[in-house]
Amino acid sequence: MSIHRITFVPGDGIGPEISILAKRCIEATGLKVEWEERLAGEEAIRRYNNPLPEDTLSSIRRNKVALKGPITTPVGGGFRSVNVALRQRLDLYICLRPYKSFKGVPSPYRDVDIVVIRENSEDLYAGIEFSISEKSTRRMIEEIEKLSGRRIREDSALSIKPISTFASRRIFRFAFEFAKRNKRRKISAVHKANIMKCTDGLFLECGREISKDYPEIEFEDRIVDNMCMQLIRKPQDYDILVLPNLYGDIISDLCAGLIGGLGMSPGANIGDEIAIFEPTHGSAPKYKGKNRVNPTAIFLSGAMMLRYLNEEEKAQKLEKAVEEVIEEGKVLTYDLGGSSGTKEMAEEIIKKIEERG
Repeated sequence: MSIHRITFVPGDGIGPEISILAKRCIEATGLKVEWEERLAGEEAIRRYNNPLPEDTLSSIRRNKVALKGPITTPVGGGFRSVNVALRQRLDLYICLRPYKSFKGVPSPYRDVDIVVIRENSEDLYAGIEFSISEKSTRRMIEEIEKLSGRRIREDSALSIKPISTFASRRIFRFAFEFAKRNKRRKISAVHKANIMKCTDGLFLECGREISKDYPEIEFEDRIVDNMCMQLIRKPQDYDILVLPNLYGDIISDLCAGLIGGLGMSPGANIGDEIAIFEPTHGSAPKYKGKNRVNPTAIFLSGAMMLRYLNEEEKAQKLEKAVEEVIEEGKVLTYDLGGSSGTKEMAEEIIKKIEERG
C-alpha cells in the first residue's frame, strides 16, 4: 500500500484546531500518510518575517498535494492575501468548490448540488493596481485618457482586469472534462459581457468555443447579477457554474448560503500538477480556541483531497460519516442547531468512520 506525502499548513485563527482534527479524520479512513508541516500566515510572520516562506512553497511543490487551514487576510492594509499568492506562485488556476445540501442542516433550500469552478489567475484578483499616492498612477491615467478619449478623475486609484484567451480556454476545458468525468449535465458560464464586452466578452466566447467539443453537455450563459437572482429563486436548475475570478468569489458565498453557510463549504485550488485543499471560510480569529466552530468544511475538503488521490472508498467513508452525524443531529455545533463543541463533533465523526472499518 502506497504512502502519500502531504504538506500540512495549519493556518491561523481557528485554522490549527480544525485542520488538526481534519488530519485525524483522514487518518481514521485508513489512509497511509506522512504529513510535512509548514507555516503560512501570521505564525510564519512571527517566526520568519514572511507570510509565505519559500520553504512552504518548496514543500508543496515537492509533495504536489497540501491540506491547508484558513489564513487571515488583513483588510485594507498589511500583507496581500496568502491564498491569492499561493494560487499565483503555484499556478493553481482552478478554484473548485462543490455546494451540496445535507439533510439536517438548517436552510430553506433542499436538493442543491452545484459546483462552482472559478478561474483563479486573472481578472481583478491579478493584483495589478495603482495607488492614489503613486507617481505611476498619474502616468497611467494620462495614457488611458490618451488611448481611450475617456476622462479619469485625478484623485483615482486604478485596477486592471486582464482576461486572456489562454486562461479562459483552459478553465472551460477543465470544467467540461470535470462534467464529463463526473456525469454532470450542464455548464453555465457567468459573466457581465453585456457591459464588459472586451474582457467578459472574451471569457464567454472561449466558453462557447470549447463547448463545441462536448455536444453531450448542455451549455448556457448567465449575466452575473441575473445569476444571483436565479440561484436564490431556483438553485436546483443549476449544475456547474464557470466564472472569472471576482464573480467566482462572490457567487461562491451566495452558494454557501444556499446549503447552510460557509461551515458546510469545502474547496480546492488546483493546477496541472499541484492541488491545495482547504475550507472556503476565513480564519475567524474571534473564535480561536473557543471550541465553537463547525469543522465540516475542512473535513469535506479532506474528502475532496482523498478523491484527488484516487482514494475513492476512503473519501466516501469520510463523507458518509459527516452526513450521518449531521442527520442524526445529536452532536452538532451551534450553527447547525446543536450545543456541542468543535472537538466533540469531530470525535463523533471519527467514531463513525472507524465503525465503517
